[in-house]
Amino acid sequence: MYEYYCEGELTMVKVSIFYPNVDGKKFNMSYYCDVHMVKVQALMGDSIKSVSVEEGISGIEPGSSAVYVAMANICFDTLDEFYAAFVPALKEISSDIPNFTEIEPILQISEVKIQ
Repeated sequence: MYEYYCEGELTMVKVSIFYPNVDGKKFNMSYYCDVHMVKVQALMGDSIKSVSVEEGISGIEPGSSAVYVAMANICFDTLDEFYAAFVPALKEISSDIPNFTEIEPILQISEVKIQ
């Protein structure tokens, strides 16, 4: 069911992009999924091993707002492969952000330990 890799063996690198749920700020999920993420995948190519996009629907309390309006996860074999693909694409990726949101994204790079 689960693969465990907690003995120091690096299985992959995951880049997570979080868009905080900010009152009064727009986020166009259709554009993000259908245009932006397609562009990201085309620009970064085969270095990407997997992509997921999530839309926040609720906080932990019933009826509360989600902390993040959207999250994306992009996986790579190594950190070097991520940077080799990301750095040349950064300007084009960044310039597309205003087309779907005014929210400043938060990025985190992680080693996946359990998959």
